[in-house]
Amino acid sequence: MATIKDVAAKVGVSVATVSNALNDKPNVGSAVRRKILRAAKELGYRPHRAAQAMRKGRTRAIGLVLPDLTNPFFPQLAQTVESKARELGLLVCLIDSQDNAAGEADGLTLLAQHGVDGIIWCPVGPRIPQPIHMLDRPVVLVDRPRPGFAVVHSNNLMGGQLLAQYALRQGHTRVGLLSGPRSVASAQQRRDGFLTAHPQRLEIAWEVRVGFDGLLSPEARAALLERRGATLIVAGNDLIAINALRFLTQQNVRVPDDVSIVGFDDISWARIVSPRLTTIAQPLAAIGTRAVQLLQERMSGTAIASRATVFDVTLVERESVKSI
Repeated sequence: MATIKDVAAKVGVSVATVSNALNDKPNVGSAVRRKILRAAKELGYRPHRAAQAMRKGRTRAIGLVLPDLTNPFFPQLAQTVESKARELGLLVCLIDSQDNAAGEADGLTLLAQHGVDGIIWCPVGPRIPQPIHMLDRPVVLVDRPRPGFAVVHSNNLMGGQLLAQYALRQGHTRVGLLSGPRSVASAQQRRDGFLTAHPQRLEIAWEVRVGFDGLLSPEARAALLERRGATLIVAGNDLIAINALRFLTQQNVRVPDDVSIVGFDDISWARIVSPRLTTIAQPLAAIGTRAVQLLQERMSGTAIASRATVFDVTLVERESVKSI
């Protein structure tokens, strides 16, 4: 492996000059800097991150804390974060909170002990865990806003409104809701967007709360079988919708012939189930990329202009909804 001395010898300058050029310090001429960068690339030189961390007190590593990696939404988000971080020369340390507050607190503590330079975090619940209060490093939230934190998320209210408008266009006026958990702000916003879009034209036949893990309670299964005149099931996320579709199929209820279903997120599974799921697509690439950019700005001491970055969502129409 090439060293900084090898680069200095190839260009014919001192090790200090090479170090200054590679660290983008201003006391190196542009022509010399270009030669050094070209030589480093030709030799395959890579900086020694551990040594840099000892000198600068920075690890060039960030933490990513997500609630539940069994939900396909979060691995997709993690992939976008890791891709952008790697592009910026950052290492990502991933923590799966396993959808509980204790796992989240343990993961945050572990990241602090390992000296990460910043953390991207999707909270499990409404409470702020104690390790966050003790951190002396930047934190950027994704998907789930909390007071006092910079956050990047989708316009969930807009998503609920788009589903309500779509339901009416397809002729559905009596609806069953498999809403997400009350403790998750994004679930509430999706629900509120749907309920407030056309309250005089949409009738809610029933509503059952379901966790974002998609596991259907006995109450949820009973509501799906009874339906009480509902022609459309609106699920809080795709995982809930897919589990509902699977359960109905097992009970010989045809989707969408007997009842239609819509989800939210547009996870990869939505495109491979049968029938393929109509849903709301979140721009995960944009969310993950922006979260990393904001965190890097915070780590470099740059003030953030806005504490919330909100991306629009889009309706993706597939085969799980029938026009009536």
